[in-house]
Formats: sequence, C-alpha cells, structure tokens
Amino acid sequence: MDLPRIFTIRESNHRIHNPLTADQFATLGASLRLPAGTRVLDLAGGSGEMLCTWARDLGFTGTGVDISTLFTAQARARAAELGVADQVEFLHGDAAGHVADQPVDLAACVGATWIGDGVPGTVQLLQRSLLPGGMMLIGEPFWRQTPPDEETAQACHATAADFLPLPALIEQFQELGYDVVEMMLADQNSWDRYTAAQWLSMRRWLDENPDDELAPEVREELTTEPARYARYGREYLGWGVFALMKR
Repeated sequence: MDLPRIFTIRESNHRIHNPLTADQFATLGASLRLPAGTRVLDLAGGSGEMLCTWARDLGFTGTGVDISTLFTAQARARAAELGVADQVEFLHGDAAGHVADQPVDLAACVGATWIGDGVPGTVQLLQRSLLPGGMMLIGEPFWRQTPPDEETAQACHATAADFLPLPALIEQFQELGYDVVEMMLADQNSWDRYTAAQWLSMRRWLDENPDDELAPEVREELTTEPARYARYGREYLGWGVFALMKR
C-alpha cells in the first residue's frame, strides 16, 4: 500500500504537500486559538510538517496518517529533528475510513478529500473522530475563475464539475451544517512554491535515473507542465484551508 511513484518523484523534497508556505501554516495554527495540549488527527498529512511544527510552536499533540511510506518516514524524521517525537506519531496506512481511537479536539484533512470521495464524505469522516465542540480543517481547491470550457478545466487536471468557486464552497460547508470559523487561502506565490519545486525534483531524478521505466513519463511531464501551469493552473485554480465547527 503506497502512493504511485510519480507522486513521490515530484514531491520527494517537499515538506508541505500543498500550496501553503510554512509562514502561512504558522499563521493558520495561531489563528485557531486552540490551547496547548490540543489533540489532533491529521489524515493524509504527507510529511507531517503541519503537525510537527504545531507541536513545536503551539504545544499540540496528535497522530498523522498517510499512505506514502516515504512521506511517513519523512514525518517521523521531522518529528525527531524538531524534538517533538514524544508529542506526535505517524502511521503508515490508508486514511480513508480512519477514525481515531479516542476523540480529538481537531481533525484535519488538508488537501486530500478524495479519502471521503469528496467534501461531504470527508466532513462526515472527520466528524467521527471529533469531540463535541471540536474543530475540523478541510483543505480544498476552488475555481479562482470559472473555466470557460472543459478543455481549460482539463488543463488544470480537473473537470469543471470537480471544484466550486470560493463563495459556493463556503456555502457548501454551511449547507452541511457547519460554521466556517477561519480560513487560509493560497496565493499565486505559494502555488508557485508548491508547483515549481516539483520541476527541479523531477529534473534531478531524471539526471540520476535516465534508464528507469518511469523516465519517459517524467520527461514528458517536465516538458509540458511548466507552461501548462503558467497558462492555466496558476490563473484558474485557488486553494484554501477552512476551519469548521458543527452547529
């Protein structure tokens, strides 16, 4: 059980596997106004940067779950590096359907709502791990501009129906019975830091693995993605993390 190799080739050097910067995550954590000792469940949390830095800076404790063996190992190493290995643990496993053994104060899925087959299912999954009055975090793309046609949406690696405009996404959370109590939105610079960093990782991997069976696929992606991203993804796609509390 693991991620397809192409994902880890692209993001092997990422500490954050979504388009927020370290400073934005620090601001988000502080904005939640949760006390030291807050217990967190982070589903599909990648290399654990959010949980590890919040443990260090805010005194949180918790568990991260991710399907990638590489990212789970990186998360454990990061916890040791930051001196928080006694506050957080990282489990290798499929986050889909994962429910905490004990209810938590904060349940998060930051950028992987496919684990619940979309936003409604992910909200339901996170709610199963929350204490009454707890908070959840959902990271999700939205359309900064509505694509004019399906070809444009597909150039963003999506279909037009996959995402909503920002106001409609917020309304969806409300229709599911939740108050939106905070949000942190990516900007074009943070998108660049997430996306452009993949290109150097792919190029260095190609230099080191020219005969690998995936080399043609990686070469094709490195050749086409920078211009595609600049023309489409950077202009049309937004992304944000939304803090929700059940009414």
